[in-house]
Amino acid sequence: MLELLLPATCAGCGAPGAACCPDCVALFSRPERVARGPTRAAPVYALARYRDTARRLVLSYKERGRRDLAVPLGGALAAALPYLPEAQPDADGTWWLVPVPSRPVASRTRGGPHLRRLARTCAAAMAVQGQAAAVAPALLLATGAKDAVGLSRDQRAANLAGRLRLDPRGLPPPGTPVVLLDDVITTGATAAACIATLAGAGYRVEVVLTLTAAG
Repeated sequence: MLELLLPATCAGCGAPGAACCPDCVALFSRPERVARGPTRAAPVYALARYRDTARRLVLSYKERGRRDLAVPLGGALAAALPYLPEAQPDADGTWWLVPVPSRPVASRTRGGPHLRRLARTCAAAMAVQGQAAAVAPALLLATGAKDAVGLSRDQRAANLAGRLRLDPRGLPPPGTPVVLLDDVITTGATAAACIATLAGAGYRVEVVLTLTAAG
């Protein structure tokens, strides 16, 4: 009944009928390697630049309550991942997806960890494609971290120092190659910290895949 009263509209362009229309979804169909960021630790790929409609879609999902965008955005990640040259599943053919963690206060405001939700829809879409995938919420961000918007790379690194931790409940099998998922990459400091934390426990991040890249 609610859908009849408030029909879905595209969060990108306002077209009626779907959370994200085909034209707007297509903005996330051209993964490109990002030159900046922790490229020496793992290659970073973004599906779009963080501007205009792509930015509007990410913000609508992340900050404006459009959880219905998780399915089309997760599907875009799933479509790109198997074709990234450096990415690979484990020996059994399972792709392990590790979402970048959010600040606890931000997760509460957003109705839960938004990247974990995105990773789950990505895994579900991969299953439809015949690719086994599992979500490993292996990282936690402790309280005390500030909002990273506007911080430099060094400030972001300092903001995470001592606050980014492993979550034993979400770890994949020992030695498993993993894919780190994010929504926006700016300086690369957060991805680098996640990679280092996972590496310290024996997990190799094969690739960082993000919806958008700033710049």
